[in-house]
Amino acid sequence: MDLGAENQIEHYLRDPSYRGDPGEGAFTGASGGAACGDLVRLSLETSSTGEIRRVTAEAEGCAAIRASAACLAGMVDGSGLLDAARITPDDLDAELGGLSAVSRHAAVLAVDALHRAITVAASSGATIATAAPDRVCVAVSGGVDSAVAALMQRDAGLEPVGITVKLWADPETDGTRACCSPEAVLSARAVTHSLGLAHITLDLEEQFRSSVVAGFVEGYRTGKTPNPCILCNGSVRIDAMSDLAERIGADRLVTGHYADLVHDGEGVLVAEASDPKKDQSYMLAAIAPERLERLDFPLARTTKVRVREIAEENGLSVARKPESQDLCFLAGTGKEAFLARHGGIGDREGDVVDAGGKVLGRHRGHHQFTVGQRRGLGVATGEPRYVTGIDAASNTVTIGDLDELTVERVGLARVTLHRDGSTVDRIRLRYRSDPVPAKVDAPVGIHDRVDVVLGHGFAGAAPGQTAVLMRGKAVVGHGTIE
Repeated sequence: MDLGAENQIEHYLRDPSYRGDPGEGAFTGASGGAACGDLVRLSLETSSTGEIRRVTAEAEGCAAIRASAACLAGMVDGSGLLDAARITPDDLDAELGGLSAVSRHAAVLAVDALHRAITVAASSGATIATAAPDRVCVAVSGGVDSAVAALMQRDAGLEPVGITVKLWADPETDGTRACCSPEAVLSARAVTHSLGLAHITLDLEEQFRSSVVAGFVEGYRTGKTPNPCILCNGSVRIDAMSDLAERIGADRLVTGHYADLVHDGEGVLVAEASDPKKDQSYMLAAIAPERLERLDFPLARTTKVRVREIAEENGLSVARKPESQDLCFLAGTGKEAFLARHGGIGDREGDVVDAGGKVLGRHRGHHQFTVGQRRGLGVATGEPRYVTGIDAASNTVTIGDLDELTVERVGLARVTLHRDGSTVDRIRLRYRSDPVPAKVDAPVGIHDRVDVVLGHGFAGAAPGQTAVLMRGKAVVGHGTIE
C-alpha cells in the first residue's frame, strides 16, 4: 500500500487493530516521555518458539507518534522475535511512506519501544528462536573490535545476531565512554543494524550491581584492589550471553576480545592473543571451561591496526571510535567520587607510616591507595617510596622502598586450577605486567588457599587483584592475591 506519508498516517490513526490491554505474560517496552510528552508503549505476546502472536500498542503525542506505533505493531505481528530485532527507524519510516524531518522522531521512539520489549523478552529467559545451523551470536559493545567480529561472521556466510548487555545506568557517569551503558546500547544497536543484522539487548544491571559493583566497593572498603572486569566476565556477562545464545538457537557466542583458545587434549583453555599489546586473556581467566567450548575469539591473531583498517574498508561508523579506558561504571567520574556515592566511603584521615610504624604524613582515606602505588603518596622523603601495605581497620597506609615492596612468594585465596599445579610455569600478577616464572604445588580443583613460589622477585602484588596461573600462553587457573 503506497499512500504517501500523510495518507499512511491517517490510515494508521483510524486502525483499531492493535489497541487494547496486553495479555498476561506479555513483554512490554516503552520509549519517550520527555518534555514533549511523546510516548510509545508496545507489548508482545510470544509463543514458546519465539513467534509474536499478538501485539498491542499505546501512544501519546502527535499524529506521527500514534501512527508509528500502530504501523510498527502491524509490521511485527505474526513475525519472529529475531525478524523484529532487525527493524530500524528507516524501515518504519519507509513503511509509513517517508516521514518529514520534523516527524522522524516518531519512528525512532516507536522502534526503540519495540527493542525494549524484545529486551524484556530476552532478559526473562524466554525462547527467542529455534536453532539454526549457521546462526551465531556476537557480543557487540558499540566499539570497533566487536563490530569487526560481527562483520567477519557475516562475511563468512553465517547468520550473526548481535547481543549487547546493559550493565550500568548512572546519571553521574558518562555513558558515551562506557561499554555497557544505555548510550552504548544505542550505539551497538546502530552498528549491528548497519550490518543488516538482528540486535538484542540483555539487561543485567541488577545482577551486575549486586555482585560486581558491590564486590568493588567492599574490596576498597577492606583495603583491597579488586578486579571487577574479571568477575564480570567470569560470572555475569559471558554466562548470561551464552545462555541467551542458546535461547536464540545459536551454535556459539563470538566476542571481539583479543584472546585465543587452545585445545590440549583435556579440553579448551583461554590463551594469549598474538598481539601482546592488546592481549586480554587475563580479563577472561575466570570463564568456566564448559563455557569455552562454545566461545570463539576471531580477533585472536589480528592486530588493532588491522581491525581499524577492516572497519574503514567496510565503512563502519565506529572505525575510529576511541577505546573506553575506564571501568564501565566509572566512566566520566573518579573512583573516589564513585565510592563516596555508592559505598558511603568518604574522606577519613589516617597515618602514612614506614615499616617500623613511624608516622611520615597523613592521608584522606586508605581506599585511595593500592599496593605498589608510587605517585600521590603525599609524603616527601627524597627517595622513591611505594605503598607496601594497607590496613583498613586502622586506616593506615604503609610505604617503603622497592626492596620492601618486592616479594618472592605470593599467597592466593579462592583458587581454581583447571590443570594440575605442576604444569604451571608462569603467573601474571597484574593486567599489563609481564608474567613471572612460578611454581605451584596443588591438584586440579578449587582451593581456599595456594602458595606460589616466584622465579624472581615481583614488586607490587596488590591484595585483591587477580593472579592468573599459566602454562606457556594458556591460562590454567586463577586466584585472588592475599
